[in-house]
Amino acid sequence: MTQPVATSAEIAAAIRTISDFPKPGISFKDITPVLADGRLFAATIDHLIAGFEPGSVDTVVGIDARGFIFAAGAALRLGCGFVPVRKKGKLPYETFEESYDLEYASNTIAIHTDAVKPGSRVLLIDDVLATGGTAAAAAALLQKAGAKILEVVFVIELGFLNGRERLPGQNVRSIVNY
Repeated sequence: MTQPVATSAEIAAAIRTISDFPKPGISFKDITPVLADGRLFAATIDHLIAGFEPGSVDTVVGIDARGFIFAAGAALRLGCGFVPVRKKGKLPYETFEESYDLEYASNTIAIHTDAVKPGSRVLLIDDVLATGGTAAAAAALLQKAGAKILEVVFVIELGFLNGRERLPGQNVRSIVNY
């Protein structure tokens, strides 16, 4: 595997904070400057898949919606498939569903019942770990499907919200921590 072409500190420096978005009191971490810079985007993918080689992962699963961006790139680098975890009602086939609470809302996510095979080695990726509700729901969906989650990886972790506590027994890693 190639070494990342930018450090986690360089990636962190490109992430901007938008105050009071999507509602007052929330400090949104905007990853679009990272996506707009090819070097930083490539490095982010490399950091997300650090420790994994092609053939070591059967499927990369990305969480709706920004997680798709990173997970699809990771799947390409690892030479494996990509599976989306979507919001309820967005997938056309039979699904497993899981509801959860966010720091500012609640939601239900879904995955196709045949998206991953039992025993599949899965890397689960999302852009932000906040309270952990979304990631915990995605992990529960993968467990329903019989997948083996190798690691749950995030671009950003808001450590002060203790999201890792919602992922007991999972290997959790983040590139940038606030």
